[in-house]
Amino acid sequence: MANARGYAPYLWGLVAQQLWRKVRRRLRAGPVFRWRYSGRTPERVLIAPPDLRLADPQIAFEIYHGRFPFAGHLVETGGQSPFQMQVGNRAWLETLHGFRWLRHMHAAETDLAAANARALVSDWIAAHGKRISGLPWDPAVTARRVIAWLQHSAVVLQGADFAFYRQYLKSLAVQVRYLRSMAAEMPDGEEKLRARIALAFAALSLPAPVSALRSATRNLAMELDRQILPDGGHISRNPRAVMELLTDLLPLRQTYANQAEAPPAELMGAVERMLPALRFFRHRDGSLARFNGMGVTIHDRVAAILRHDDTAGAPLLHAPHSGYERLSLGRTTVIADTGPAPSGDLSHWAHAGCLSFELSSGRHQFIVNCGVDSYGAEDFRPLARATAAHSTATLNDTSQAHFTLSTGMNSWVGTPLVGGPRQVYCERTDSSGIQGFIAGHDAYVARFGIYHQRDLRLSANGDMLEGTDRFRRAGGEHRAGKGGDSVALRFHIHPDIELFRDEAGRLVLLGTGTDTWTFSCQDVEPVVEESIFFAGLSGPRRSRQIVLHFNASELPEVYWRLVCTRTGSAD
Repeated sequence: MANARGYAPYLWGLVAQQLWRKVRRRLRAGPVFRWRYSGRTPERVLIAPPDLRLADPQIAFEIYHGRFPFAGHLVETGGQSPFQMQVGNRAWLETLHGFRWLRHMHAAETDLAAANARALVSDWIAAHGKRISGLPWDPAVTARRVIAWLQHSAVVLQGADFAFYRQYLKSLAVQVRYLRSMAAEMPDGEEKLRARIALAFAALSLPAPVSALRSATRNLAMELDRQILPDGGHISRNPRAVMELLTDLLPLRQTYANQAEAPPAELMGAVERMLPALRFFRHRDGSLARFNGMGVTIHDRVAAILRHDDTAGAPLLHAPHSGYERLSLGRTTVIADTGPAPSGDLSHWAHAGCLSFELSSGRHQFIVNCGVDSYGAEDFRPLARATAAHSTATLNDTSQAHFTLSTGMNSWVGTPLVGGPRQVYCERTDSSGIQGFIAGHDAYVARFGIYHQRDLRLSANGDMLEGTDRFRRAGGEHRAGKGGDSVALRFHIHPDIELFRDEAGRLVLLGTGTDTWTFSCQDVEPVVEESIFFAGLSGPRRSRQIVLHFNASELPEVYWRLVCTRTGSAD
């Protein structure tokens, strides 16, 4: 992958910003600020907010026996407290200290599970409750823990003596005050909004002055207004963020109602926009489209969220603020990325996949992006984010953006997306029952002087998707010029789909249902190459991809089509 030296000023700006955050966080955790986190201990939890996340009593059983299966990683404690163990997996540690796993103990509905939950909370307070430092007190982790402790206070406090009851409430109050102090300093994005959600939960669930609830509500409203776009998407452009935030916002809306408090209009409006947005990204099999950090979809989670959607109409087709388009006719759905990449703090999960698309037919997905393995090895993450892992065009074997920096710089700024398209245009071309759009981006202009434009059209009955990809010089010339214009046009195939050539030499995509799709291109001979589907439920899976290789100077416009043959009834 090309280096990012041309973006040095931007990167050093990110380093300075991160350094300032770390200094301020250390100061706020030090003795000068720490006195601010002491204060009156709440007398009780007024209300336990609901939790929409799926719970499994079997996991409570595993935890009781010292096996902690978090974030795709199993740790066996052998009788030790998990909070005293040295574990190198950061995702596992974040899950452990976030305490969302308390829902499994709650679902078990046994005295044994309640006693185990109480013992683990007590262990955390003893190990980390008095020293505000490290990962356990990362503001994002603290926000998740505050929400979990409130939502599952009933199981934690079941059978508790007075001493533990007071200890629990005192620790909770300290965490809330700390989070209130840190929220404004957090990096932009989903976790900052979740911190505001946690503070609103706390103001509703614990005895607090009216002013505290007003302040929490006001700050929440401001963050919702800034982060949730008019079409319901999130400013990170990650479909997963919409799902995760709704899982917190819907219970928060219910908690306002249960406490006879008027929720802010921004909360009501955000939820009403986000529910249709979630359906926008959803294929008919229930999976969310794999763009900008989306990996495996837990279908039951999405279904649990959408039960709160009263509109129940057809999903929107146009999400201009989020930068996505949807074509949906008959049993066919096409979802495409037609927006610029987010910048700075919002881009750590973003992908270089502008103009990529996914196609599903009935209950099966045929053309996909490779997605991400959310809990897999970090070494795979850059591969999953690269343009080549998306069903779009790659020029000169170069990704649209950079996200792999030096090890030292990654430790300071993370893995932001650097570069990428800044100018992306999109226009719907729906007419006479046909749905379509034309979109283009400038990601390759700075390096190679070439624009990429994609024109997709879905037939009225959803049985044919036609595509035209065009490559033109920045000056507007029809031909892309000579040299430095090698194009690989990729169509990644879902691993559940069988791919073979028929007697006529055409590529046939066969699923287990009633739909069969045939790919053809008269301009270029399609070849089949190996691929990796990172977003498999059990981890990465081998898959294949159809690739069109050509030079833009010789062939500046390529036309291809996918035609469906349907047999029997719908899935």
